[in-house]
Amino acid sequence: MRTRLLPLLIVLMAAVLLALGFPLAVSVAAAEQQRVVIDRIDDTARFGALAQFVDEPLGGTEERQRILQTELEAYDSVYGIRAGVFYRDDTALAKAPASWSLPAEGEGREAFAEALLGRRSHDPPQVWPWQSNRIAVASPVVRDGDVVAVVVTDSPTGDMRSRTLRGWLLIALGEAVAMLVALGAAFRLTGWVLLPVRVLDAATHDIASGRMRSRVAASGGPPELQRLARSFNEMADNVEDVLEQQRAFVADASHQLRNPLAALLLRIELLALELPEGNEEIASVRTEGKRLAQVLDDLLDLALAEHTEADLQLTDIAALTGERVAAWRPLAREKGVRLTLDGAPAVTGWADPIALSSALDAVIDNALKFTPEGQEVRVTAGSDGDGATVVVADRGPGLTEQELERVGDRFWRSGRHQNIKGSGLGLSISRALLAAGGGSIRYDPHEPHGLRVTVTVPRNPPHA
Repeated sequence: MRTRLLPLLIVLMAAVLLALGFPLAVSVAAAEQQRVVIDRIDDTARFGALAQFVDEPLGGTEERQRILQTELEAYDSVYGIRAGVFYRDDTALAKAPASWSLPAEGEGREAFAEALLGRRSHDPPQVWPWQSNRIAVASPVVRDGDVVAVVVTDSPTGDMRSRTLRGWLLIALGEAVAMLVALGAAFRLTGWVLLPVRVLDAATHDIASGRMRSRVAASGGPPELQRLARSFNEMADNVEDVLEQQRAFVADASHQLRNPLAALLLRIELLALELPEGNEEIASVRTEGKRLAQVLDDLLDLALAEHTEADLQLTDIAALTGERVAAWRPLAREKGVRLTLDGAPAVTGWADPIALSSALDAVIDNALKFTPEGQEVRVTAGSDGDGATVVVADRGPGLTEQELERVGDRFWRSGRHQNIKGSGLGLSISRALLAAGGGSIRYDPHEPHGLRVTVTVPRNPPHA
């Protein structure tokens, strides 16, 4: 969830910083240009004051013109800014450098034409750092209410653009620092918000895997998620109580029924002594009684399997499988079935050895029941990714696709196998034993006929 939430927060924060940074950058560029324009306005006003009485008929015209020319030349020499005073017909009263003249078009011409109307030229268009445009500013020289000349300055913008670029670099640096701070805050924020979610997800996974005592530990986060964690713990407590009551009921019922059933079977045996030997009815009653006793035993085993927590240990799965195969070989020989062991000589995994042995016993017993004489049951120990596997493949009649979906359900047995001894709880017990330790059991067809049962236990240690 963090990988989906973090990009959203980062995009939003980047958008906010850019929304603030772009106007600030524009403002910096405008401020730098405004400062240059104001400085040029002051210069043109000073030159206009000098040029106002240059051609006045009272005398001293040449001296005033010489002073004005000297000022313009010094201005150009020191600042590199072209400046001049031009009559209405574009004739220069004084200018520097001498080779400069008013352009026929462009910003300088527009500023000159505007100053002829008796007002200072408007601010020139914004010059950006990547442009090499010049800034032209013009002010009228007014005498007796008439515009007699115009002072024009034509300034380079290199220094201004450099200052603007430095300001932009400082803004970019500030934006980068702010983005790093925002990233750190986003990581902390998402961690704070998602911590209860991660804890809740881990507890939910544990409960789904059979570890019913898992709970959400008290942690930080928003109050809503803390309240959700408390509600989850309450729900888990109630579910565990209900399941515990169910298991206790099954265990108590199966245990309490054993004594009446034992007494009933004893009376059946006493009754059989008074009936002729070989009576079919009494034999059928005995068979059903023994089957009922087996069902009660299996119910008690199932209740215990669902209640008992797995004692996980690092186990040599191949060695344990070899022990169970060796224990079942006498029965296999008695039935005329070949029970063979194959696979890796050593495979380790995390499992409860007692629970895994019971599950393997149930699976091998089931395979031997349905495998006809002369056929083979092959047990293979190996590994598959993160799991250690034990595959039991038989050559029995197998199951259809519909039956494969139901195999392992409690009390379910195929209609074709009702005459074979069993209660329909053996594979359910195996599944409960494996699930308690994080394992699983899977059923697949074994071509051309038969059933392949795969028992899997994790190879990685259980998480704390």
